[in-house]
Amino acid sequence: MPKHTRFEQVRTALENATVAGGWPSHIYEFLLFGFKQAWACLFGALILFLLIATHLFYPDDAPLARYDFLTLAAIGIQIALLRFRLETLEEAKVILAFHIVGTVMELFKTAAGSWVYPEPAILKIGDVPLFSGFMYAAVGSYIARIWRIFDFRFTHYPPRWATMLLAAGIYVNFFAHHWVADMRAPLLAVTAILFLRCRIYYTPFRTPRWMPLLIGFFLVAGFIWLAENIATFSNAWIYPDQKDGWRMVSSAKLVAWYLLIIISFLLVSLLHRPEAVSERMPERTAGARG
Repeated sequence: MPKHTRFEQVRTALENATVAGGWPSHIYEFLLFGFKQAWACLFGALILFLLIATHLFYPDDAPLARYDFLTLAAIGIQIALLRFRLETLEEAKVILAFHIVGTVMELFKTAAGSWVYPEPAILKIGDVPLFSGFMYAAVGSYIARIWRIFDFRFTHYPPRWATMLLAAGIYVNFFAHHWVADMRAPLLAVTAILFLRCRIYYTPFRTPRWMPLLIGFFLVAGFIWLAENIATFSNAWIYPDQKDGWRMVSSAKLVAWYLLIIISFLLVSLLHRPEAVSERMPERTAGARG
């Protein structure tokens, strides 16, 4: 399995393009940023497209249940991405890991009544259709891709042991808060303490840009919350307050997604070890503000 995808050649050509300075360069950088983001979202975007398309057009009398079709389609997408070198084997391993972690959480949360899958399925574990794990996998896939595509670097990144303890605490709390006090507020406080000084540097074109990592977490969580609204509208799953008709997902879910993004980011950091800015980025360009 090749280490790099076909996208690598396209990305390299775009990054090496000759562009005039000034506004043309800024516009090109903006467009290249959007292109890279779209590529990083490829797996998740395809899953979201399937949710919407099957909700609108999947026949009610089809011999194969919609949820089972979604599971088989997600597997087919994964095979195609690998077969046509649109995804690396390392990224596929990340997707598998997130599928397992997400399915375990789904089994518990559906049993606790946090949300339900209202349609029938054969390919499921308990009340959880197997396609649900691919939605968590899409988050892991995005982070793994974006890390590599934008060549992430960091300043003041906290020690690995501390980040792993934080990830474990967040994951345990997703289960434990059903029996004991919800520790989200203390976990958010610990997150702020660990990452308050941390900057993430990313390179859309040639000049490294930066933002506080905590803001980066929030932006991704907000995007996923919007995607979740689309998913619940398409009846992929529903929350208790949506049983009598669809309504916007509560903004309180942003906190849950924020914490889940942190877990996802820290798990991907086991694959892409966080590198400091000074290791490979000249100091004079590292200060460029994004």
